[in-house]
Amino acid sequence: MSWRTQAWKTLSQRVAGTVGGSTAAALKSLGIVSIDDLLRHVPRRYMRSTDNSSLSDLQPGDEVSLLLRVVRSEAHPTRRARMWRLSGTLTDGHDTIDITFFGRQHYVEHWHGQLKPGVQGLFAGKVGVYRDRFQITHPDYITFDEQGRVNGGAKRNVEKLEWLLFTSGLLGIYPATAKLPTWRIAECISSLGLPLVEDLPEPLPAEVLASVDVVELAEAESDPGGFCHRYRIDPQVFAGRGLPTLAEAFAWVHRPPDLESAFLGRQRLVFDEAFAVQATMAHRRVLAQRQPAQPRPRRDAGIAAAFDRSLPFELTEGQHRVGEQIAEAMTKEHPMQLLLQGEVGSGKTLVALRAMLDVVDNGGQAVLMAPTEVLAAQHAATIREQLGELAQGAGLFADDQHTEVVLLSGSLPAAQRKKVLLKVASGEAGIVIGTHALLADEVQYADLGLVVVDEQHRFGVEQRALLADRAERRPHLLVMTATPIPRTVAMTSFGDLDVATLREIPAGRAEVSTTVVDEIVHPHWVDRAWQRVAEEAEAGRQTFIVCSQIDGEELPRPMPRDRHAYAKHLEDGGDPLPPRGAEPLHAWLSSEGGPLAHLRVGLLHGRMSTEDKDRTMESFAAGDLDVLVATTVIEVGVNVPNAAVMVVSDADRFGISQLHQLRGRIGRGSLPGTCLLLTTMAPDSNARARLDALSRTRDGFQLAEVDLAQRREGDVLGADQSGSRSSLRLLRVLEHVELIEQAGTAAEKWVTHDPDLEHPGVADAVDRLAERAEAEFLERG
Repeated sequence: MSWRTQAWKTLSQRVAGTVGGSTAAALKSLGIVSIDDLLRHVPRRYMRSTDNSSLSDLQPGDEVSLLLRVVRSEAHPTRRARMWRLSGTLTDGHDTIDITFFGRQHYVEHWHGQLKPGVQGLFAGKVGVYRDRFQITHPDYITFDEQGRVNGGAKRNVEKLEWLLFTSGLLGIYPATAKLPTWRIAECISSLGLPLVEDLPEPLPAEVLASVDVVELAEAESDPGGFCHRYRIDPQVFAGRGLPTLAEAFAWVHRPPDLESAFLGRQRLVFDEAFAVQATMAHRRVLAQRQPAQPRPRRDAGIAAAFDRSLPFELTEGQHRVGEQIAEAMTKEHPMQLLLQGEVGSGKTLVALRAMLDVVDNGGQAVLMAPTEVLAAQHAATIREQLGELAQGAGLFADDQHTEVVLLSGSLPAAQRKKVLLKVASGEAGIVIGTHALLADEVQYADLGLVVVDEQHRFGVEQRALLADRAERRPHLLVMTATPIPRTVAMTSFGDLDVATLREIPAGRAEVSTTVVDEIVHPHWVDRAWQRVAEEAEAGRQTFIVCSQIDGEELPRPMPRDRHAYAKHLEDGGDPLPPRGAEPLHAWLSSEGGPLAHLRVGLLHGRMSTEDKDRTMESFAAGDLDVLVATTVIEVGVNVPNAAVMVVSDADRFGISQLHQLRGRIGRGSLPGTCLLLTTMAPDSNARARLDALSRTRDGFQLAEVDLAQRREGDVLGADQSGSRSSLRLLRVLEHVELIEQAGTAAEKWVTHDPDLEHPGVADAVDRLAERAEAEFLERG
């Protein structure tokens, strides 16, 4: 890419070739490829040479850089010839950790001479456990004198490391690896990065930087865990100050004159990322507004009105409200771009169908793209059932109250696929439902007026755009998700879309109770779960049993005696209990003597052929199976109102949103539902906390916030969903709400008066984000 500004030309230079091959490889493992990556790899914390690190949160396997004081150091020979051992103990003032070195006598005596009791140093290595104590074997280290100057270490040329300790007395501790300790990273930044940016021209407009209220950013960081709270900085010290230039920001982050400057430098680098995302979203909105679209107004007579009259129930207030919002948006001469988020079971598909029928009434076609063939087939069956006689005929005329619904998937036989393609190309099919097969070049549409993308998080930005580009005029776009999206996530990932929300659950839906079953503390509860499944079958009700994987070990698996025995087993290096696979669980449950041997038990997973999957799902939906053992292929869209129980094996292997989706498969009719979450995780684990949160509420919006707090936005969004998130190094939607909002205001204002991004710095910021996202997409293969 040809950069417009000197700043981005400088920063885009690669580090490979300027450092050794092993160092370049180690940097790449940290996501550092360019000078820009290197300079944006900022310290995770700052310390003074008089401070100590805290040992309270260490875990075995952690790669650490710790500023500690030596309290014990002993050197003595080992039983091996000419080999000596140095053992020592370090402290943070409260807790201790051991260190051990092995080597020839003269090496050990040298280390012993440097690591006398009372000496303070920075020690880096991997935390292990020996005789029930934390230990680092052969840590890299440097030591400081009483004035805080580097005076020794395990590396040669220690004098080159003196710049590690800034003149301010602050020490930056970087995210590091075993092959690349914090001081080696700092050395690379000092020798490669900082000299290149001393005279770096400012790429962003002065008006954009001046619009940021630094005091508000500091106040947001005054909450527990924030920078200002951690370092006891009064936000008012920033009164009258603004964000620094980019060159100042890099210098202040890596060699801060004081903590206040370090904060400002970091805020500027985070703002760059937030502004690039928000400018990208604002520019997408501008481009969408310029695209011509065919208005598709609601008609008083036609298939949509006939469908509304045929409904045997009243729409919820939310469905009415969102339906009007969509109808109004589709009267415009530019394309609607709307994200519809709603609770599991809130009736999103019905809202989408009404919009699709409005398009059919206007002589157009509507497409619904689903992530899996199972879900696409379910949608086709449900929509045909809902339309009834309205789907019996064909035609795309405003006065025709019939249309055809077709299903297009990759597994269709050639002859059947040809027939479907002809109906789509001719316009005979008004509603086309399918998977990624809808994106194939051979699929030609007569008049594509609306694209509905179900489960938006399963598709990338590029995929939804590719389908929208298939029409002569840009079709209206409706993307749906049953995974509620926290506000800050929506701002950074769906800022190019308007957002509509459905919270109400239609009347008649039953309550669902959720219970966490600790298999180690209460192993007999698992037996009771299988009994409950059998009782439900005898009462004429059906059950889903969900597994995290297809394959697995033979069942039943041996269980530890109790929680303490299992914890000791893991501490001694024993393997955790293997998860139950769908195939072995199905075989055991339905085998002779198995707990469900007398029931009709089906199996469904992704490796089955499409025909077998369809046949199994149809049998379960028809009531010909009592129990369905499945993987997450039944996560979304599957609608079996008679299913009243769900048992999720190894529930800790799923995320909150995925479990919430799975749970939405039961309680879809008038029968009360029961969801049992089987787990072997300890009560104080993060995984168990997810399950406990799920057992307390069915509010998907509340669970989304818990999910975001636990898993961080990288996991919640996923690179494919946002199209950009994986390119961001510092921006965190939980921590930087205020900054994201200010960046959004600044980006909206700037793009309004510079809609073509003629300012080179803004254009480069947007292009860099897209380039990095594309590069990472290609790397993922």
